Amino acid sequence: MNTTPGTRHLIAMVVCAIAAVSGARAATPAELLAGYSAQAGAAASPERGRAFFTGPHGREWSCSSCHGITPTQEGKHASTGKVIAPLAPAAHAERFTNPAKAEKWFRRNCNDVVGRECTAGEKADVLSWLLTLKR
Repeated sequence: MNTTPGTRHLIAMVVCAIAAVSGARAATPAELLAGYSAQAGAAASPERGRAFFTGPHGREWSCSSCHGITPTQEGKHASTGKVIAPLAPAAHAERFTNPAKAEKWFRRNCNDVVGRECTAGEKADVLSWLLTLKR
């Protein structure tokens, strides 16, 4: 395959981002966000993230159905009633520090809310919004 230096650079960035996101190493929420944004090939939008988190997607639940409209506080699972620790990293320091765990929960929750896996762009948008929230 004959590629330009710019294309090779972009491919290298995406591969590094995928490795960072899919690995089980400790990460920061900002690193995870950078990986999702690189995968999406676009900058994340906190406003799109807020709208995605609170809005309907053709299924019974939205993200906020369980995590609450204010994800700096505890939520409660809409079906089981199980308490869910705050989702925003400002309120729960361990959130989005384990890429494998973040991927696991995005996969499960996106399936419940959207009926499919979320795109890297959707993950980036939601995480970028969550990172704007203060305790």
